[in-house]
Amino acid sequence: MPRVLGVDIPNDKPTYISLQYLHGIGEAKAIEICRRLDLDTHRRARELTDDDIQRINSALDNEYVVEGQLRRQTQENISRLKSIASYRGIRHRRSLPLRGQNTQTNARTRKGSKKTVAGKKGVKDMRH
Repeated sequence: MPRVLGVDIPNDKPTYISLQYLHGIGEAKAIEICRRLDLDTHRRARELTDDDIQRINSALDNEYVVEGQLRRQTQENISRLKSIASYRGIRHRRSLPLRGQNTQTNARTRKGSKKTVAGKKGVKDMRH
């Protein structure tokens, strides 16, 4: 398995698909990188030479924000929003959806599993 920026990319997939295993690289960027470095996009990753891998590493280091650097940048942006107490920062702090989604019935992924509230009566108990 070739290692690109400390990440093992799959052997048996085309180069442009293998590059997408790096955080911050999607299909369009992967194809752009292959074209810029004159690599065949459909050549398998195992067929890449050490020189090709070195060229990919240096291009990603110099021209793109990927992997750990991108994750760090994202975390810094979130912590900045929290520290200035912006609307989005408050939503991050409370683990609620940020972009205007409905939260009364949905948003279970963001809020986590249901928390039962003690003493809350059900609809059946309200009739009597």
